[in-house]
Amino acid sequence: MLTARGITKKFPGVTALRDVSFDLRPGEIHALCGENGAGKSTLIKLLSGLHPHGSYEGELTVAGQLAHFHGIADAQRAGLAVIYQELALVEEMTVAENICLGSEPRRPGLWPFSAFIDWEKVHRQAHELLQKFGVAIDPAAPVGRLGVGEKQLVEIVKALAKDSRILILDEPTAALAEHEVQILLAILRDLRQRGLACIYISHKLDEVFALADRITVLRDGATIGTWEAAGTSKSEVIKNMVGREICDLFPRRSVDGGWKIVDGPAAPASSHHPPSTIHHSPALCVQHLTVADPRTGKVRLHDITFALAPGEVLGIGGLMGAGRTELLMHLFGAWGERRGGQVWLGGEELPALSPAEILPRGLALVSEDRRRYGLHLPQPIAFNLSLSFLSRLTKTGLIDNGAEFHANDAQFRALRIKAPSLDAPAGKLSGGNQQKVVLGKALMTEPRVIFLDEPTRGIDVGAKLELYEIINQLTDAGRAVVLVSSELPELLGMSDRILMLHEGCIGGEFPRATATSEKLLAAALGEIMTAAVG
Repeated sequence: MLTARGITKKFPGVTALRDVSFDLRPGEIHALCGENGAGKSTLIKLLSGLHPHGSYEGELTVAGQLAHFHGIADAQRAGLAVIYQELALVEEMTVAENICLGSEPRRPGLWPFSAFIDWEKVHRQAHELLQKFGVAIDPAAPVGRLGVGEKQLVEIVKALAKDSRILILDEPTAALAEHEVQILLAILRDLRQRGLACIYISHKLDEVFALADRITVLRDGATIGTWEAAGTSKSEVIKNMVGREICDLFPRRSVDGGWKIVDGPAAPASSHHPPSTIHHSPALCVQHLTVADPRTGKVRLHDITFALAPGEVLGIGGLMGAGRTELLMHLFGAWGERRGGQVWLGGEELPALSPAEILPRGLALVSEDRRRYGLHLPQPIAFNLSLSFLSRLTKTGLIDNGAEFHANDAQFRALRIKAPSLDAPAGKLSGGNQQKVVLGKALMTEPRVIFLDEPTRGIDVGAKLELYEIINQLTDAGRAVVLVSSELPELLGMSDRILMLHEGCIGGEFPRATATSEKLLAAALGEIMTAAVG
């Protein structure tokens, strides 16, 4: 169906692809694996026409014919459809309007009547497509009101509406809940039976091995090899991705004990110190916290109570909509109306403040949506790294450029950010390196407590291991970490304790030694409703 031979793509100061060869068979799901920065995104952009013919060396063929794509429209006419990790939907439009966007059916008759869109047919076609692929979404619903997972499914149906013969998916399940993942995998298996070919890019190797027929690994812009999925293993793929043997995917250096609120009277509302029922002084203490959505007034977090020790990793899990991100955003001062409860940071009461007031007190947040909330994409790495740190680099109203450079350069080197220099725009970096910049920006403030909200979403195994080692270094230095993750193996592997949320309430709290996937899932579903389990 598709062949790439000897593809080399260069940018100023870097060779993104070096003599890459790759082929796709009819009715095949071919997984493309590699670390962030390995060249996967560049290859996709080349196949989709974003990097036009003439800007690279090598040869592309589609269905045996030489392909000279000068833009996206050329690739689409050849039967290729690409679904990027960053979705391309118009949020103000309905689901049906998005699905038919660019190929809207017209009303019958002569011009000017034929220039008008047949809206009845638009909604009928969208309804039929959604039903055909088992996606239970109202075609009349505005896309802006959908969850991230639902938007991902709409994007896939939109691509399939164009009768594509080759479908390329870049991290399609990164934001999907488990049941949505299963819907997507079922859709792709059905398409394979119909002869459609698919290039599937994912860092989730469990999915890759459950779905793919063959696996190709890229490393440092070069093809390492292609294997039949049935004839290799996850450990071999990881070894080829990172260039070394990985013995432990979750290298947590755990602390003993941990902190929790024990039975006893609650602290009085006027108290400016953590409850006396806390053993010693926790890094963070939350007691009976109740928070409402500021737009609707509806209570989203109910009676949340927990504590966090210096040097501890507290994992927080739960299903989509359970309140994980809302909890972190509220404690950081970025969301919610506090209706009750108290928060202490390092022994001092923390009222509902703004992020600008909370950062200097020693609390930092690495947000779930790094591109929307964590980065100024057009600006260089240096601008982003020092953004939360400028008050300490300013003298008499002016930024000390020398001090800023030295601080940025030290963080750039410590995090091993893959970029030509500090002047590289953040928007041009791979997902893993963007995440390092967001993390570096938070670390520049020297926080005592750091919130990590889905920090490994969309990054590769090697980048995950680097992030896990940073977590270990933080806790070794006595700093406390709250880790929010949708991945149960990650929670189990990197947390000293795990707190599961269910519909804005604590569904269960589990020490590392007794936590299991079954227990965590039961708590997330509300089947275990107690503040301390295990």
